[in-house]
Amino acid sequence: MNNPVVYFEIPVLDMERAIQFYSSVFGFDFTTETIHGNEMAFFPLDAKSNGISGGLAKGEIYKPSKEGSLIYFSSTDIDQTLSKVISAGGKTLFPKTQAGEYGFVAEFEDSEGNRIGLSQN
Repeated sequence: MNNPVVYFEIPVLDMERAIQFYSSVFGFDFTTETIHGNEMAFFPLDAKSNGISGGLAKGEIYKPSKEGSLIYFSSTDIDQTLSKVISAGGKTLFPKTQAGEYGFVAEFEDSEGNRIGLSQN
């Protein structure tokens, strides 16, 4: 059996602002496309690596929120990543905290008002 999750979408209100935010925080390069009338900006994907990828999504059905599903991005240094979040206009929602044998976690609010998690192993 494969891992059950294969893709994610993060709702955005302002695509350029969101791309700038995630590029500033993580150094990501995005590819953009319009699909079914929605603006999409795709995170990098290396099919040979572990994990999944997804995109930023702007359209009528996409509503940023701090409630609902929570996506975790990998970080090699949560403190440094949270510093970049603040510099890029985001907010820390849950500070770096030990998560037992799983390392550390934290949560932030992105430029669009979404709650996003960080995981450091």
